[in-house]
Amino acid sequence: MGLKEVLKEKIDAHRPRITKLLKEHGETKVGEYTISQTIGGGRGIKSLVTDISYLDPMEGIRFRGMTIPETFAALPKVPGSDYPSVESFWYLLLTGDVPTLEQAQEVEAEWKSYSTVPQYVYDILRAMPRDSHPMAMFSAAIVAMQRESIFSGNYAAGKFNKMTCWEDMYADCNILMARLAPIGAYIYRMKYKGDTHIPADPSLDFGGNFAHMLGQSTEYMDVARMYFILHSDHESGNVSAHATHLVASALSDAYYSLSAGINGLAGPLHGLANEEVLRWTQSFMAKLGGEVPTEEDLKKALWDTLNSGQVIPGYGHAVLRKTDPRYTSQQEFCLNTPGLKDYPLFKLVKMIFDVAPGVLLEHGKAKNPWPNVDAQSGVIQWYYGVTEYEYYTVLFGIGRALGVLANITWDRALGYAIERPKSVTTAMLEEVAGI
Repeated sequence: MGLKEVLKEKIDAHRPRITKLLKEHGETKVGEYTISQTIGGGRGIKSLVTDISYLDPMEGIRFRGMTIPETFAALPKVPGSDYPSVESFWYLLLTGDVPTLEQAQEVEAEWKSYSTVPQYVYDILRAMPRDSHPMAMFSAAIVAMQRESIFSGNYAAGKFNKMTCWEDMYADCNILMARLAPIGAYIYRMKYKGDTHIPADPSLDFGGNFAHMLGQSTEYMDVARMYFILHSDHESGNVSAHATHLVASALSDAYYSLSAGINGLAGPLHGLANEEVLRWTQSFMAKLGGEVPTEEDLKKALWDTLNSGQVIPGYGHAVLRKTDPRYTSQQEFCLNTPGLKDYPLFKLVKMIFDVAPGVLLEHGKAKNPWPNVDAQSGVIQWYYGVTEYEYYTVLFGIGRALGVLANITWDRALGYAIERPKSVTTAMLEEVAGI
């Protein structure tokens, strides 16, 4: 019998042990925590610290103590726009203070001074097969720049000081943030727009310039600003934030750390979900004849979906027990944008929002029948012509970098230890459970 066949026998014999532990002994304590938490990814275990954001089950994310509406209201607006700049938000995440317009523009000027992407990064991207996933390209571009890390350079030269090393991390994070927009835009234009590229406009802020380099309308500039801020941070326990923190805890620099977080974000259970929700919504609309249905027809179609054993993508959340405020912010943008407001796909999404929670509550199996951020975001991108599903997670990654890079700057400043939780064997859990 070959190795794979032997392994299959072992796996088939082991699976029932895990099922029994979870089903019959999930609430049994292993030290301070339950068997279900130990097996189930550490869910709910309070073992990470961040002051950048906090996720409340009932009111959603708070950035430095402020809700999403409070954040958008407090931050200085880009001149001529209803939305704040990404640079002003970066200032808030790092300091907890709302910057003045002048302070935000100082960050903007600093990022512009760092924003030139080294040619070797583009050479690496161009050497990759064109059918490579854009997230693989994005991650490769980030880690390729590791050779320029100020922190790693000083550490190798014996210039490590525990009290001041955060300054090198801060410098790396600023340089990295400044380059993510041009890298992301380059990947998009190379893969999807005939390898034609649009140079940066030095008069624009981060979000506006990204839209410009993507080849988008001025209206999309606000989409970029909103999207990057909304997707920036979600506590430290999600995969992209945790992976970035975990790698940085080994004194790895910002380039290694963010690349790890981006790789986690690419997973179908994390950042890739927005792509899957849009695919499902479009397929759902096609099954309904390509037209916006009546509420009665929609309700029947949702029940058919649930009764067939499928889920309603974009509904439910690991922590939230109300509508995700990030969903609400995007819905408000759509309702305030004339073309989007009447866009059939958005009208279907809005109708699902009106109908699905009631259906899910009646169905009784969903812990949270309300929409999360992914239920809305893909529709906006599609409306503006960004119809390449696989690219959506790159957009997510640019935004998520804001939160995770702010976090690892503070991690380094406070000297947090290398992360090293303790493992147990299945046999140990069975002994605790009395099996």
